[in-house]
Amino acid sequence: MNAFFLIQKYFYFIFLIFVFAACGKKKNKVTAHTKPSGPPPASVVDMYVVRNIPVSDNIILPGTVIANESTEIHPEISGRLTQLNIAEGRQVAKGTLLAKIYDGDLRAQLSKLSVQLEQAQRTTKRYEELLKINGVSQQEYDMQVLGINNIKADMAVVRSEIQRTEIRAPFNGTLGLKNVSPGAYVTPATILTTIRQNSQLKLDYTLPEKYVTKVENGQIINFTIEGNPKNYTARVMATERGLNEENRSMGIRALIINNDGKILPGVFVKVSTNFDPDPNAIMIPSQAIIPQARGKKVAVYRNGIAEFDDIETGYRDSAKVQITSGLKVGDTVIVSGLMSLKPNAKVKVGNMLQ
Repeated sequence: MNAFFLIQKYFYFIFLIFVFAACGKKKNKVTAHTKPSGPPPASVVDMYVVRNIPVSDNIILPGTVIANESTEIHPEISGRLTQLNIAEGRQVAKGTLLAKIYDGDLRAQLSKLSVQLEQAQRTTKRYEELLKINGVSQQEYDMQVLGINNIKADMAVVRSEIQRTEIRAPFNGTLGLKNVSPGAYVTPATILTTIRQNSQLKLDYTLPEKYVTKVENGQIINFTIEGNPKNYTARVMATERGLNEENRSMGIRALIINNDGKILPGVFVKVSTNFDPDPNAIMIPSQAIIPQARGKKVAVYRNGIAEFDDIETGYRDSAKVQITSGLKVGDTVIVSGLMSLKPNAKVKVGNMLQ
């Protein structure tokens, strides 16, 4: 009987424990639901006050040196080379004979036409005498004169063909390496050699769209060559009359001024532009820029909240970015905590960056 009362007391004790536990959970649950919720606290962020900073917008662009004149030497007709006068790496004058193609058949045609011309001229002379005494009609005489003119025209065509068998230098320049040997059969697709005029060199480079209004003919630019410590200069001589639609850039051509003979056509150079500095540029820290799918934004501090404004950027250096549109002097931009910042969120001033 005592054991029965002990067991009953034990179960009664367990029951009380469950009751107290359930009441505690309910109380906690009620407390959690009834806990008052308020607005999130204002974020403390670093800021920067926009001001004018003088900026010298000089950029480094890739460029290529080109010869003043440059071309491949091709024959105009097909045939066998009977003469080759290509002195590799040598200077030649305009009109110098570089190669000769076999022209024996053409000269034979010219000789045949010469004989025909002599005979036609003698016959025409007799017709002229007969015409004076009405021995032949005017029409017969005119037909004989026409025959002479036709022979002369045929001779002119053959002489032109003979001239095309001679390959001559198109301008004063330096010959490249020869690609054929005497006796080779060549066609108009055959490259005999190249010729370049290196006495005056030019420089080609492309300028991004936003800088095209800053370049003009006569402007001086500087450039350097890999492995050469010397600074070279060039003068802008011409620009394209439009932009490349693929990369929105404009082609620039400049004339190299201080060529010391160590610059070769085709060499890669680094062009340094010399644009006039902008004394009223707006520059902000680069970490204040918020990239978007289309364009860029900045968070501007106004009346204790963060407002997101669209901007356009320009020149960039190691620490700051030029703002060309979207901000004005005196605006305060937020430069920290941007990843968690939402539009119109409350913010407090932390550090003011310089």
